[in-house]
Amino acid sequence: MAILVVGGHSRNIGKTSVVAGLIAALPQMNWTAFKVTQFGHGVCSANGEPCDCETDDHTIAISEERQGATGTDSARYLAAGAMRSFWVRTRQGNLAEAMPRIRKELERAENAVIESNSILRFLRPDIYLSVLDPAVEDFKESARLYLDRADAVLVPEGVLGRPEWKGVSLKLVQGTPVLAMRPPVYVTDEVVRFVAERIGSR
Repeated sequence: MAILVVGGHSRNIGKTSVVAGLIAALPQMNWTAFKVTQFGHGVCSANGEPCDCETDDHTIAISEERQGATGTDSARYLAAGAMRSFWVRTRQGNLAEAMPRIRKELERAENAVIESNSILRFLRPDIYLSVLDPAVEDFKESARLYLDRADAVLVPEGVLGRPEWKGVSLKLVQGTPVLAMRPPVYVTDEVVRFVAERIGSR
């Protein structure tokens, strides 16, 4: 089984589009897909909407997506061709409590793709792609912690330029392949070849 992790430094920079694009481009992998949402970075774990809440009403939840047309990110995975799709929601820092269920589903999977940075604390994937947008200043701590583990970074038009990030050194990705996203095409042939070759070599 191959495990592919797609992370990124902020919201709304194309991570889900990359996951869906790879699922669609590599249907022979029979992907099981996971979307991991941790509230505490401006996202509610209960409904995935932007928020500043942190209450006891929000608990760990893992749900399997059954329909590909509901508009959720996990539904987009199904619509792209995933065999199964799960949405994992936890409070920031509580992902460990969800790992037994995630591992159970991974055991049943032929291959898996996971949208998350924090999962790298618990899994060593075959490939880790980090989606970066130099124009977006926000930079999650989880993305910074694992940036030097990226097998490749995906950047709009393949150009890092002079990012808006404060306190993040580009030395973390020195020597790392930089692959282009060209929205609305987030997964180019180059990205597909890179992933397929890495999976094949491992």
